[in-house]
Amino acid sequence: MKRFRTAMFLGAFASLFSTGSMAWAADAMTLPMINGQVKKIDESTGKITIKHDAITNLDMGAMTMVFKANDPAMLKEVKPGDKIKFSADKVNGQITVMMVQKAK
Repeated sequence: MKRFRTAMFLGAFASLFSTGSMAWAADAMTLPMINGQVKKIDESTGKITIKHDAITNLDMGAMTMVFKANDPAMLKEVKPGDKIKFSADKVNGQITVMMVQKAK
């Protein structure tokens, strides 16, 4: 069982690197999680519209805006109306959602 858990951890850890560098994986884990609500999802462009609280790491006040999804697969995890927690950062000059999860 211990080997199975280790293999699962290593697999999940390796998947982080398939979408970016080791620096990205470390940074994504340290970004603040922001409260928000999904307003719209556009899977064809890989974008999500979120009404959100202030994003402190980007010095951005509360508002509704469109974000690029770092991984378009995350857009399948939520739907319009869902309350979420997410992290965002600037990637190649574009504000990007790095992680998203449904709020409890």
